[in-house]
Amino acid sequence: MEKRLDVSYTNGVIAVREKYLLKDKVSRMCELTADDAFRLLLESGFGGGAETATGVYDYEKLIAAENEKLDAFIREYAPSKAEAAYLLAPRDFHNAKALIKAAYLNESAERMLASEGLISVDTLSACVKNGDFSALDICPALKKACQDATALLAEDASGSKVGAIFENALYGYLRGVVKRKPVLKKLLTAKADMTNILTAFRLDDKDGAVEKYVPAGSLKADDLAVILDGDLDAIKAAFKKTAYVDFVAACAAAREKGVPMTQAEKMLGAYDAAHFSARKYALEKTEPFLYYVYRRKTESANVRIIFVCLLAGLEEQDIKRRIRTF
Repeated sequence: MEKRLDVSYTNGVIAVREKYLLKDKVSRMCELTADDAFRLLLESGFGGGAETATGVYDYEKLIAAENEKLDAFIREYAPSKAEAAYLLAPRDFHNAKALIKAAYLNESAERMLASEGLISVDTLSACVKNGDFSALDICPALKKACQDATALLAEDASGSKVGAIFENALYGYLRGVVKRKPVLKKLLTAKADMTNILTAFRLDDKDGAVEKYVPAGSLKADDLAVILDGDLDAIKAAFKKTAYVDFVAACAAAREKGVPMTQAEKMLGAYDAAHFSARKYALEKTEPFLYYVYRRKTESANVRIIFVCLLAGLEEQDIKRRIRTF
């Protein structure tokens, strides 16, 4: 039987650790110079503070250290294996894809790798190097994705097709993980739907949209046909009574102006935290754990956005438009 920590104990741990979240300091950093924003991060203890990094250009070290601490928290306090897998397993699929592509291109995968998920990078690397994926029997979906991608690349297939293999395999795997977890199922369904909507807006052909369609949402491939037809009024009408009306509007506005879909990407990236924030005083059972994790993820993402923008010389309002809010 799976051993779990008591939820009330975990919530007590979270209550203590919440004091170290950046919260309104994220907005304040947008108003500062890069050096002053960096000092604020150090004073807040973000990512270990001055023990981790000493100069503004080392902000990525702080983010990496913060993410490592969050991973350790997830591994120790996840209410069940389902939450741990939902949060960490996507790294395994990403890292396996990166290693296979790097091997095909005869390049180093180091710069493409994410931090470890549930399977060590060494294990994944050995599987790719030896062409033997039996060590991945613990995750049949990942094993099959690796085998299929390797076979495709042997036929000189495109990188986008390999990406589609892993994306589909990941969502298929997560669909099984969340089967008995209503909260996680709702998150996955929405993210899959939003991903499919965004993909349809970016593509011009139906075949491409079908190839990249991820199978874990409430929208079927046929539901996205109206987006591919390109009539913006028809698109808005089709999604008017859905939960995605604002998201579709953001995509449509970007397509109409011929600009990147930055706002929609920001909405997708902030969805998890926003979902819990809307009812943060009524969270139950495993929800406080998930809300805390997604707040920390969002803060790390915002720190990266802020420093990239500050070092590029962007103005305060331009930076604030880019950060994820909830």
